Amino acid sequence: MQASLPSWKDADRKQQIQIPWKSLQLLVPHRLRRRLRSKLRNRTSPASSISALKTSFSPADTLRSLQNHRWTIYDGQWLLLAVVGIFSLSIIEYPGPLVKTAVATLLLSSFIFPITRQFFRPFTPIAAYLIFFYACRFIPSEWRPPIWVKVLPALENILYGANLSNILSAHKNTALDLLAWFPYGLGHFGGPFVVAAVIFIFGPPSTLPVFGFTFGYMNLAGVMIQVLFPCSAPWYENMYGLAPANYSMKGSPAGLARIDALLGFDMYTSGFTASPMVFGAFPSLHAATSTLEALFMSHVFPRYTPLWAFYAAWLWWSTMYLSHHYAVDLVAGSLMAGTIFYFAKAKFLPRLQPDKRYRWDYDYIEVGDTQNDYSYGIAGLHGSDPDSDEWTIGSSSSISSGSLSPTEESPKQWTEAYSNHER
Repeated sequence: MQASLPSWKDADRKQQIQIPWKSLQLLVPHRLRRRLRSKLRNRTSPASSISALKTSFSPADTLRSLQNHRWTIYDGQWLLLAVVGIFSLSIIEYPGPLVKTAVATLLLSSFIFPITRQFFRPFTPIAAYLIFFYACRFIPSEWRPPIWVKVLPALENILYGANLSNILSAHKNTALDLLAWFPYGLGHFGGPFVVAAVIFIFGPPSTLPVFGFTFGYMNLAGVMIQVLFPCSAPWYENMYGLAPANYSMKGSPAGLARIDALLGFDMYTSGFTASPMVFGAFPSLHAATSTLEALFMSHVFPRYTPLWAFYAAWLWWSTMYLSHHYAVDLVAGSLMAGTIFYFAKAKFLPRLQPDKRYRWDYDYIEVGDTQNDYSYGIAGLHGSDPDSDEWTIGSSSSISSGSLSPTEESPKQWTEAYSNHER
């Protein structure tokens, strides 16, 4: 029996399947290529999964997502957070063991169900920061380093030639008190919630989890620095001069005491007097938080960047006017915020697409700060399940960065996608 020779049609079909990627680049426009890649990899309508919230209560879905997870060096964060949490809960004297056990159980249980995990996973670094900040009041004095009283005033004079905080707070009146109170006493505590809500509605999908992680880790790092490098604030210099400090001293609301007197009730005095971090002047977490918020808002609304920068500068002024920080504290806090933001932007933050207004308008996302057309992080890249790797630090869906050039094992998929689009 004579073997049949391959027909010219078969040879031509093989040749068509091996279309080089460079040729496809020239045929398909730059933005259309991105959409084709996203849709091909997801095998479903991307908009149906990339911006949708999870509604499942099934622990089996959580187990499945862990089984599909691709472990990286960034997963070491969970060990770090566990150590911080265990240490904090161990030294906290009150509330008692029952309350501490209940808090830890509820937080861990939130990871079991997908409907709660999507919110509490990016909140975990923030929870670690809050618990550690509260636990600082229980750290024994013998474990702590000596308090630096003279170093910040000396740096202030070396770098700026004067104590800027004392200069700005020399002239006080009710109008200036209220002007300083808004960003420092209200905006600092309410701003993260407002920014988070705005990011959720108007930012690309997975921007909010990145904000949660960066906000939590930045504040956690700031508190750790304050524990290891305790420094006195301007209010201490105004009250005690440069006399040595000790950990038995109470905190002070400084200029915020005038707000309590103006409002007629205790809004800040008791809280600042019993602060867990009396000597946490450096770095300024007020400046760090406002800077981080301004950077994220500038990422989502770049047109209004001067407005966000004005808010950060306004808070800078208020912290010095109220005698809570030196200028050097503010610079350090803002530098820390800028460092962690631009790291997150390069590695995890989805890029803004100017033609999209709301998160629900996105059918694909691109991760990273690169302008290379072949470095993307598109939902569903490594599998048909768009939620197969939600444990990644910066995403609630399967997002990664890397080359999307088609491999030799899958040229037919890319050719079929292009052919289907032509039809």
